[in-house]
Amino acid sequence: MYVMRLILLTSFLTLFLWGGELEWVDSYEEAQEHAINENKPILLLMTAETCRWCRKLESTTLEDDSIADRINAKYISVNVTRDIDSYPPCLKAKMVPKSFFIFPDGKLIIRGVIGYWSVEDYHSIIDDVEKAIKKHEKRIKRY
Repeated sequence: MYVMRLILLTSFLTLFLWGGELEWVDSYEEAQEHAINENKPILLLMTAETCRWCRKLESTTLEDDSIADRINAKYISVNVTRDIDSYPPCLKAKMVPKSFFIFPDGKLIIRGVIGYWSVEDYHSIIDDVEKAIKKHEKRIKRY
């Protein structure tokens, strides 16, 4: 009985500790490869090393269970550092953080979204992205 309780408690704690964490890939190239293979769009988060708003977005909104679960289920995520990491030259950001939502073929779904956003607002942004994806899919089916 004691062993069973210990196993259940350990399992619960493991799930609790892993919740709310985005599954980042290491590079844009890897993200695009996964996106093509899994037919998922990419969330590219562009940050800078000394950006406090970038750290706030990463440590609050993007670690929220509801945001992380939603992104992990439907997107391939990559976090790049502006002017350091490799990413397509068409993705430019004078200000960071900036979230880009990209089709597997590299085309933008919506314009990049600049700044820190609360959990509620980031859900709204994802809603807009998903509406744009559905609109794009309907357009493709017509042809």
